[in-house]
Amino acid sequence: MTRENRKNIYLFQTAGTTENQLDSLITEAEKNGFTIVNNASDANIILSIGGDGAFLQAVRKTGFRQDCLYTGITQSNESGLYCDFNMDNMDEMLHTMKHAELEVRRFPVINVQVNGESDFNCLNEVSIRSTIIKTIVVNVYIDDMHFETFRGDGLIVATPTGSTGYNKSTGGSVIDPKLHCFQVSELASLNNNRYRTLGSPFLLNSDRELTLEIVQDGNDYPIIGLDNEAYSIRNIQSLNITLSDKVIKTVKLKNNSFWSRVKRTFL
Repeated sequence: MTRENRKNIYLFQTAGTTENQLDSLITEAEKNGFTIVNNASDANIILSIGGDGAFLQAVRKTGFRQDCLYTGITQSNESGLYCDFNMDNMDEMLHTMKHAELEVRRFPVINVQVNGESDFNCLNEVSIRSTIIKTIVVNVYIDDMHFETFRGDGLIVATPTGSTGYNKSTGGSVIDPKLHCFQVSELASLNNNRYRTLGSPFLLNSDRELTLEIVQDGNDYPIIGLDNEAYSIRNIQSLNITLSDKVIKTVKLKNNSFWSRVKRTFL
């Protein structure tokens, strides 16, 4: 995307954004030659305001667009692993957009097919969890091979960028987003003489297909989490998960790599 084509900005805001902040952002954008548009389909830059949660919502609500840049801007007291900019460096963001030869990150996306019918994309992760005080039983297939039968609270399948979220909190690894792969992590698995799982997170290459087949034993109304949204459907039978051909393109600031943000956030 050339500098000449980076002109139309769509603002995706959350409830925490004040009118003064929004007015200030619009004023600065227009002073720098940008146009604020009211429809996301007219934008070539989609700017979320409000941290990583807002960024994930902006990507989902605008349909995982492949023909634009997504950029996140946090509030003054927030940090974000998807967001390179802060309300305190708004001028730097707009100057970069207008004048710099941008380095564009490409974040992997996973595709989730529910019951062989409904398709969803996820930038962070998909999780499946029991909704009752009873373990959920899932047959796990890698490609066409039965790998294990999981019994526990649930499973998380995360992208590399999503590896720093829910996945990390359950003991999963943090994965470099330059690796085109996805990670499977367990939630409170049962491991004893009767039930046995791998018991550790594992990575799958970009050409693998993961199938989670829910055993219909009365616990067939689990919650499916798609990034930061819950999806409810009765009688879930299977999830087919692959790495999508889609990527989410974001602006990369100099000296602000994925690992720089990981260090700033966690260390």
